[in-house]
Amino acid sequence: MKDPRDIIKRPVITENSTDIMADRKYTFEVDVRANKTEVKDAIEAIFGVKVAKVNVMNYKGKFRRVGRYSGLTNRRRKAIVTLTAESKEIELFEV
Repeated sequence: MKDPRDIIKRPVITENSTDIMADRKYTFEVDVRANKTEVKDAIEAIFGVKVAKVNVMNYKGKFRRVGRYSGLTNRRRKAIVTLTAESKEIELFEV
């Protein structure tokens, strides 16, 4: 089993992600090889909450050029985690 801190990279703080926090949904950038079950177990282990649902989105790398060199930026994977009604909020996102 992977370490939970290797699966969850960082929280995503945007205007849209702060708006959906009222619905008990939290957004994280996760490892591109992690599946929904691993993300759920990692969130429950790190923050001590119960997860009801996990949605994941994959983002392709963008084309970039620097002088004569061209390539792609790193691909990303984002997870939106919905908590159960009886679990507490994640302290990291309190505003």
